[in-house]
Amino acid sequence: MKLEVRDASRLGAILGICLSLFANMATASPRHIAGTARVIDGDTLSVAGTMVRLEGIDAPELAQLCPLEGGSWRAGDAARAYLAHLVSRKTVTCTGMGEDKYGRLIARCRANGRDLAAQLVREGLAWAFVRYSKTFVDQEAVARRARIGIWRAQCAPAWSYRRARWTSEAVAAPAGCAIKGNVSRHGRIYHMPWDRWYGCTRIDPTLGERWFCDEREAREAGWRRAAS
Repeated sequence: MKLEVRDASRLGAILGICLSLFANMATASPRHIAGTARVIDGDTLSVAGTMVRLEGIDAPELAQLCPLEGGSWRAGDAARAYLAHLVSRKTVTCTGMGEDKYGRLIARCRANGRDLAAQLVREGLAWAFVRYSKTFVDQEAVARRARIGIWRAQCAPAWSYRRARWTSEAVAAPAGCAIKGNVSRHGRIYHMPWDRWYGCTRIDPTLGERWFCDEREAREAGWRRAAS
């Protein structure tokens, strides 16, 4: 088959574009950040001003209570406290693997030579988030056998807890949009149904407060996530 000059030129241009794309893919490198860290919750922290979600794990939510020996255990508080201990007065280095739908960097992070996510799972303070990654299934198996942390208490997986809380609150929320956008002396703050202060937050539209259907919508409207 004989190609016309025009066809050959077009084919050459396409091949050039493909080679350029492959070259960019080959030379692309993960995003690296390093610095001091501020812990948000058991699997989220701010490193050098960048919001980071630890890859491959899901820690209990801060408001999550787990039945334990006839009482209850604040699993989310325990996870956050342990993560704060791991990063205290240390330089945290993170290798980013992309961003989640909320704009947070998904990353593997280390402090003092230790993988933060691996440590949390190994100590029974987070689940391996197998829906997205199987990186930490071995560490989870160790914690489960030892019956420590979430494996000692009767903790619902964090993703199940969030789903149940959203379903429960969406029933009474306008149009099923269960995120509360509150205006306070700290500015415009939004609360997720599983956040600690969600239950005592009331929405007054006359003050400019409102409900949101998803977290991205709240961020784009100028609200920020409530600190717990």
